[in-house]
Amino acid sequence: MTIEPTAQQAAALFESVYGGAPAGLWAAPGRVNVIGEHTDYNAGFVLPMAIDKYTVAAAAPRRDGVLRMVSTAGGGSAVEIALDQLTPGNPRGWTRYPAGVAWALGGAGVLPQTFGGADIAFASEVPVGSGLSSSAALECSTGLALAGVAGANISPAELARLAQYAENAYAGIPCGPLDQLASAFGADGAVLFIDTRTFSINVYPFDLADAGLTLLVINTRVSHDNAESGYQDRRTTCEKAAEVLGVAALRDLTSADLPQARAQLDEKAFRRVRHVVTEDDRVERFVNLLNLGPLTGPRLNAAGELLTASHVSLRDDYEVSCAELDTVVDAALRGGAHGARMTGGGFGGSAIALVSQDRVDKVSEAVLAALPQAEIFQAVAARGAHRFA
Repeated sequence: MTIEPTAQQAAALFESVYGGAPAGLWAAPGRVNVIGEHTDYNAGFVLPMAIDKYTVAAAAPRRDGVLRMVSTAGGGSAVEIALDQLTPGNPRGWTRYPAGVAWALGGAGVLPQTFGGADIAFASEVPVGSGLSSSAALECSTGLALAGVAGANISPAELARLAQYAENAYAGIPCGPLDQLASAFGADGAVLFIDTRTFSINVYPFDLADAGLTLLVINTRVSHDNAESGYQDRRTTCEKAAEVLGVAALRDLTSADLPQARAQLDEKAFRRVRHVVTEDDRVERFVNLLNLGPLTGPRLNAAGELLTASHVSLRDDYEVSCAELDTVVDAALRGGAHGARMTGGGFGGSAIALVSQDRVDKVSEAVLAALPQAEIFQAVAARGAHRFA
C-alpha cells in the first residue's frame, strides 16, 4: 500500500479547511504486535512491526499561539485551542491525542518558546479501535509535524517517549511503550525485538514472502477502548503481584518461579503473572527461531505454535480476549493457518494469522464464514514515522 492517497486526503482537507497549502506532510504507521502482549508495562519483551497503513498529518505554522486540528474522520470541523490552555482533559475526544503531544513537546522543550501554534489536518488508513495502534500513529505523526513546522529536531526515541507520555498523562490511557516505539522505529521488511526495560531495539528481517508466507490481519470490527476496559485492572494486578513477589517487575520472574508465585498469590493474580512470564519466554523463543533463518519446516511449525499458545494464554490466563477474537482465531486455524492470536490490548480489535500464501483464500473464507463482519488484509512490515513531503 502507498501513503500517497492518504497524503492527498490530508493535504486536500487542509486546503479546504484552512484555505492554503500545508508546509509539509508527516506520516506515522500503525503496528501489528507479532507476539509479546501485555508485557511492555511489565518491563518485558515485545516483537512488533510497523505496518503499511499510515496516519498523515498536513501542517503549517501559526503565529497566534493557537492549535487547530481537523480530521477526515472527525466530521470536517476544526477544533481550536490556545497552547496556554492545554491541560490534561482539555480538549476531549480524538483531539486529546494530538493536543497531548503538543503539550508534551512543549513541556519537554522540544518546541521553542517562540512556537506560535499550528494548523493540522489528519487523514488515516489505520482503523480506529482495531488494536492496530491508531492512537500511536496519530501521536507520532503529530509529534513529527509539530517539530517540523517549528524547525525543531526530534529523534525517534524522543518521539516515542513523549508520545507515550502524552497518551498516559494527557489522554489518560495507561499504555506501555510498545505502540509508540513500533510507530517511531518501524523498518521495511523487519520486526523490532524490544526490551521495554532498557528500550534497546534489535531489528530482525521479517520478509515472509520469501518463505512463501504472509501475516493476515483480521479486524473483528469490535471496537475497544483501553481507557474504559479492564486494561488498568490488569496493569494494577501485575504491579501489586510484583510487589508481593519482591521483584521490580514481572519480567524478573522465570518459569521456575511460578510454583512459589502460586503459593503467594490468589488464583486470579497468579494467572495474570503466569501469562506475563510465559509470554516473555515465547517472545524470546520466537526471536531465536528468526535467528536460525527463514520460517520454514520445523521452524515454521514452532513459530505457529508459539502464536497460538500466546492466544490461549491471553484468553485463559489474562482474560483479555472476547468471543469474536476467539472465533476468528479458531476459524483461521481450521482454515490452515500455521498459528493465530489476538494482537493488541484485547477486549475486541484484531487477530493475526501466519499463513502460507497458497492458503490465504482458504483461511479468509473460513474466517468470513465464522464472522462475516471481519475485515481481512495482509500486513507488510513498513517504515516508521517520517516526513513524507
